[in-house]
This record gives sequence, structure tokens and C-alpha cells, in this order.
Amino acid sequence: MQHAAPARPLPAAALSALLALTAAACSTGGREADRPAATAPATAGPLLTRAQARAALITEADLGAGWEPTRGAATWRDGLLKAGAEPPDCGRLLDVLYTEDLFGADTAPRAATALDEVAGGAQIHYRITSHRPADIDTALAWLGTLPDACGRFTARADRGAVRDVRVTGLTLPEAGDARQGLRVTVRAEDAVLTVDLVAVRLGDDAISLTNGTLSEPADDATWTAVGTGAERLAEVRRQGRAQV
Repeated sequence: MQHAAPARPLPAAALSALLALTAAACSTGGREADRPAATAPATAGPLLTRAQARAALITEADLGAGWEPTRGAATWRDGLLKAGAEPPDCGRLLDVLYTEDLFGADTAPRAATALDEVAGGAQIHYRITSHRPADIDTALAWLGTLPDACGRFTARADRGAVRDVRVTGLTLPEAGDARQGLRVTVRAEDAVLTVDLVAVRLGDDAISLTNGTLSEPADDATWTAVGTGAERLAEVRRQGRAQV
């Protein structure tokens, strides 16, 4: 009866190559076809430092003459945005406009600024935060549903005052990796507030801003804040990765 020859141990070089191939197969799930389509990368580089995030903020000079650093929160924030509504998505939208916590109340901004338009009374609040790309995209997708889900609804303030609210989509420049914008009009008996709400994703960083006014909205201010801000953040991100 013949016996099989004992297996010889692999040479060190061959064993190393086999282990490397096995590790690569495990890290990719074994097959390229098994990867879910259009999944955002888990990360796009190291987190920005707070100093880098501050360097990426827009300034009054970006918006042109008539803008200056804020002198305090606009009075219409409490007067018109502090209200509740049904269905839940519409109430959540009002909460986001009031608190500006689009990505969750437990996430502090890495940098933030506020700017006032002296003549027209508009106010821009601008934030840079960092999150998982998939979480940012979830928030953007939710914003995209609101013109249909909350195109027009009624909100009620604490004392029962009624607000008529309308929500429409907002055209934006081709900024960042993904973006979404809304225009929300809140009508009370004695005032009409228009607020642009915008979010932009660049890798695992996000820009979010509101631009609100009781007069005619300055479309160019929102557009400039989004376009210039995204370009500046992209440049700071490139510089930050180059320094690592």
C-alpha cells in the first residue's frame, strides 16, 4: 500500500505572499461584485483641526459690501421659527431651522460664523462639522424629500399663533461631493420670513448654513456662501492631507 508523501512546508517567501493575498481578499469581501453600489467612502482623510476649519470659514469680504460680523441672533429666530407642526418631518424641519443642528444635537461644529447684512437685515449662520459620509448623505437625502412631504403646512407657536409654511427646493452651484438646499417661507400675521437652508458634503466634512431675512432674500449671498465656502474648505482639506 502506497502512502502519500508528507506535505513540505511552504518557503517563507511563498507563505508571505499567500498570507498577503488572503488578507486582501478578506478586506474587500472576497469579490468586487459584492460591494454595494454608490456607497460613500468611510473617510476621506484625517479630520480637520479646529484651526483648519476656522481657516475654511467664509467672511464678510466674500459676500461683498454691506455684510459684517453679526451683532447677535436675529429676533425673528424666536418670533417665527419657535413653533411645532405635524407631520413629524415638518416639525423636525422647523426644529432644524431653529437649532441649526441638522446632523444631530450631540455634534458640535468644528468652526462657525455668523454674518449680518446691514441694509436688508439678512443673517447667515455658517458651520463646518465632521461626520461619517453616509450620515451626511442621509441628512441630504432627507432634505430632498421635504418639498414633497412638507410643501405647505401649518405650524403653531407656543401661544397658538398660526404660521403658514411653504417649502421649495433651492438651486445651488455644483459644490462639494453632494449638496441639498431648501427655501422655507414662514408667514405670520405681521411678518414674512424667508430662510435658505443648505448643506454640502466634502468627504467627511460638511458645510451647513441658513440665510434668513424678513425682506427680499439675497439669492446671490446663499450662492456665494456655498460656492466660495466649498472651494475654501476643499483647499484647506488638500493642505491638511499634504501636511500629514
